[in-house]
Amino acid sequence: MTFWDHLEELRGVLIRSAIVLVVLFVALFFFKTFIFDGIVLAPTKPDFWLYRLLGVDFSLKLINIDVTAQFFIHMRVTFIAAVIVCFPYLCFELWRFVAPALYANEKNAVRGAFGLGAGLFYLGASVGYFVVMPLVMYFFSGYQVSASVENTFALQSYISIFTAMVMLMGILFEFPSVIIVLSRLGIVDRAFLRKYRRHAIVSVVIVAAVLTPTGDPFTMLVVALPLYLLYEFSILMCHDIDR
Repeated sequence: MTFWDHLEELRGVLIRSAIVLVVLFVALFFFKTFIFDGIVLAPTKPDFWLYRLLGVDFSLKLINIDVTAQFFIHMRVTFIAAVIVCFPYLCFELWRFVAPALYANEKNAVRGAFGLGAGLFYLGASVGYFVVMPLVMYFFSGYQVSASVENTFALQSYISIFTAMVMLMGILFEFPSVIIVLSRLGIVDRAFLRKYRRHAIVSVVIVAAVLTPTGDPFTMLVVALPLYLLYEFSILMCHDIDR
């Protein structure tokens, strides 16, 4: 294929992906009550599963101080929900675009990585939603520079943290998929990952500390453990390279 043929194929990928996103966006737009009350705002309620598990009495009241904020937040959250729902299809379209440029052995490696990547994204997003996001909100809701300053959170701020935590954890969980591709292409192997295991542990702890700035070891462990397990899983999925 020529350069222009590749651009035409990419154009088709983008158009098909956009159509699916628009259709899902329109459909999900009418499920506002379920998306917000049932999912997005659930971590602000005292009966959220993690608070009951930890035995803490926590709830969060949000306010809105912007006239147009609730409408545009509805649009933003609906679009992100549409991206999450159709993520496997987006992976499939990306695979269709990349596959013709690969050799047969490379196709087998990348195909499996794309399939695994979709599942890992949902797993990571779930960890972000069910674990990381509630812990972050619990910490910041109780953090005060002075007892005379009361914490009152705006809806817009909450949504920004919510979407960042969920999407970030989903992306971080893509690490094994990237490693599998690099391994199949002969760029990294088990020996390489084992050699830098200590560096990986330090990196995982740093990431966990950034995502959960609570300072207590339990919270950091809850976030760091799945990330480290992903690294070990990546080692298992790697091939040894003859050098």
